[in-house]
Amino acid sequence: MFFPARSRRGDSCCLGIAAVAILAALGLARPAAASSHDFQVLGLQPPKEEVEAPDFTLKDLNGKQVQLRDFRGKVVFLNFFATWCVPCRLEMPAMERLSRAFKDKGLVVLAVDIKESAMVVRAFLKELKVTFPALLDEDGSVAFTYGIRPLPATFLIGRDGKILWRAFGAREWDSAASRQYFSRLLSDGKH
Repeated sequence: MFFPARSRRGDSCCLGIAAVAILAALGLARPAAASSHDFQVLGLQPPKEEVEAPDFTLKDLNGKQVQLRDFRGKVVFLNFFATWCVPCRLEMPAMERLSRAFKDKGLVVLAVDIKESAMVVRAFLKELKVTFPALLDEDGSVAFTYGIRPLPATFLIGRDGKILWRAFGAREWDSAASRQYFSRLLSDGKH
């Protein structure tokens, strides 16, 4: 898997966070990078090491083959979902707003449905007024490759094809903090 299982040593992690917070309050330490705050606020998990996003080819709702590598040079917001998943349903409208806000700035939102028919997915997306592309992982193999556990699961893939972070569970993707993060990310040209 891309992200090793969490250690159960939560106490030492909490002590480390508390120590950094105290040092920062005293002006003796600064966050290592601006994105570390974003990760904390948005609940994003960066990979332990630089990892290339596994390429895949899936059909869209019209039966057209789509490859992840076709989006090289853009930032890809890759979301795994299912129509029966309540948290997935809850975050879709925010994803739509995020897509509309940043698609002209280089963000591609791709939703990957796991093991459902095109007819079911099409009806779901129509009901929610979603316009970004949806792909069908008919046998669940792509979800397995990405180590998807709970749904929804989201990966952000940089312009270079490397995974920047993952998030499990629903997020308010169009919150002020999220919009600020994506605005900075897409304007810096690095990722």
